[in-house]
Amino acid sequence: MGIIKSLFSLSIVTISSGTGMLPNVIQPKVAIAAPRLSETSLSQADAAYTIAQAQTAESQIQLGLQYIQQGQLDLAIAAFQRATQLNPNEPAAHYNLGLALRQRGDLPAAGNAFYRAIQADPQFAIAYANLGAVLLEVNNFQQAEAYLQRAIVIDPSLGLAHYNLGLVQRYNGQDTSAIASLQRAVELSPNAPEPLYHLGQIYLGQNRIADAEASLNRAIELFPSYAEAHYSLGTIRYGRNDISGAFDSFRRSAESNTNYPNAYYGAGLVFLRQGDRTNAQQMFVYARDLFNNQGNTTWATRSEELRQQAAQVQ
Repeated sequence: MGIIKSLFSLSIVTISSGTGMLPNVIQPKVAIAAPRLSETSLSQADAAYTIAQAQTAESQIQLGLQYIQQGQLDLAIAAFQRATQLNPNEPAAHYNLGLALRQRGDLPAAGNAFYRAIQADPQFAIAYANLGAVLLEVNNFQQAEAYLQRAIVIDPSLGLAHYNLGLVQRYNGQDTSAIASLQRAVELSPNAPEPLYHLGQIYLGQNRIADAEASLNRAIELFPSYAEAHYSLGTIRYGRNDISGAFDSFRRSAESNTNYPNAYYGAGLVFLRQGDRTNAQQMFVYARDLFNNQGNTTWATRSEELRQQAAQVQ
């Protein structure tokens, strides 16, 4: 079913929340207390007033971090933007703005913020790594690799940079280099499942089934709700005719992410193999509709063809 390029979607997403690869927010070098927020969310007017009252970049950064903790992303962005206005040379302001913009999905603005962060501090390794990650997301592999390599020169222990460099190398067909980079990311970020997952995908492409299975199992140990890893493990089991094991993996994949169409597609194949045409049809309908919702018409069509096959009376 093609390369699954990310943890939570079919597009390239190189950093995923809650799985060990998220960079930390950066505090300004001189922290100045911002007005403390209440546990309840402020109104937009009160928030605007609070942002206006904080008169230093450092206090705006602290304020933005408090908004992030409260889940108020737009207010956090406003505070970080104000920080960059108050002190254009504060790298932490640009960097945290970049993280917040990237979380909102505004990749061009996020990339610009990370670029301004490294202009303010040319030794800001993690800003280089995140700029490389944004460029990777928009398929600008050449520039992504340049910034990621620079991040590694500055900080060779930055697992995030090795991980994203491994993705660039993988998509460029440089499997040997990608394996080395991803293995280094595993060493430096042992709690992150993503490098292990992508190692598993490369090993699958090389028909190194035992290595692929080991990597995928390790990824699942770290992140039991890793839908793509469960699915890939299911394809391995299906391929060696372990139908029960394959169904268990596809089931766990669907439980981990109910909007992941591959899981239902795989389960449909299992039911079809078992001669359970009713459940097979239901799984292929789920897969078809989810693929359509994601704009993946090729696999939506394939799912419908299999649904029709399952519907035929023998």
